[in-house]
Amino acid sequence: MQTAFQLKTYDSRNGDLPPLSAIQQEILQLKKERNAIILAHNYQNAEIQRVADFVGDSLGLSYCAEAAKDAAAIVFCGVHFMAEVAKIVNPTKKVLLPVLEAGCSLADSCDAAELAAVKAKNPNLCVVAYINCSAAVKALSDVICTSGNAQKIVEHVPADKEILFVPDQNLGSWVMRQTGRKMRLWPGSCYAHILFSAAEIRRARAEFPEAPVLVHPECVESVRECADIVCSTEKMVNFCRESSAKTFIIVTETNMISRLQNEVPGKKFVAGPTANCACNECMFMKMNTVEKVRDCLKNMAPEITLPEDIRQAAYIPIKRMLEWSK
Repeated sequence: MQTAFQLKTYDSRNGDLPPLSAIQQEILQLKKERNAIILAHNYQNAEIQRVADFVGDSLGLSYCAEAAKDAAAIVFCGVHFMAEVAKIVNPTKKVLLPVLEAGCSLADSCDAAELAAVKAKNPNLCVVAYINCSAAVKALSDVICTSGNAQKIVEHVPADKEILFVPDQNLGSWVMRQTGRKMRLWPGSCYAHILFSAAEIRRARAEFPEAPVLVHPECVESVRECADIVCSTEKMVNFCRESSAKTFIIVTETNMISRLQNEVPGKKFVAGPTANCACNECMFMKMNTVEKVRDCLKNMAPEITLPEDIRQAAYIPIKRMLEWSK
């Protein structure tokens, strides 16, 4: 019989941060010299988050990428499809990804050629694509969404249009429940989020019975049903900040807690466990390190490039998303 491991808890930092390392200081200097901005996803480690100009979810990072008019370069600390978004909305800017191989299992689950074949057989489908997909898939889509605005985006689609939601079937099923809108769902999922199980989340709740459970909608339905709130990472920050609760169980990629520690003082956070670990880190997000960020700025590489026809086609549904989200 497997022995249950001890849950991991994290206290707010309350402004008590260690001095920047030599590498972090070098990054800040290189960033100034290169006139670059650093965008970091919530799932990046704490060392990278500290040197970023903006830390956020996919929607917030998309807005920042679009607004980065004065920077000569954008360093995107995340995964490949996120850096592609920055390039799509900033075609004249140099967009850098510290590790070009930092991919995404969810994005890989939706092949552009397969989607094109489905569209060819069903020309009246409205394709709503979760932002966790490739530029080529975005180029085939009618509108993009994030976990934070998916409900709003789907509600914008005319009622007489049949929707194909790609590539996350778990987010799609949650949106269906929230909106009452029936959709076709692409059979894709995030490997990290589907590792969470209802049994482990119930165990965490039993140990911290006063702690609200916050679950990302990429989790499977049985885990979402354990939640007090199902929401995007950005909404997790606001919920923890505004709630009177002192402890929260955070069921998403564990490094989300780094941001919560910095921005929500006086609170405690419990990492959502899986059957195999007291935390849950995305191996692709963790490919980025401060050393890689430093080298990226030193060499101004690796650089994200896209065929112009793909970039232009992908920009249309992203722009539509940004407009519908306001």
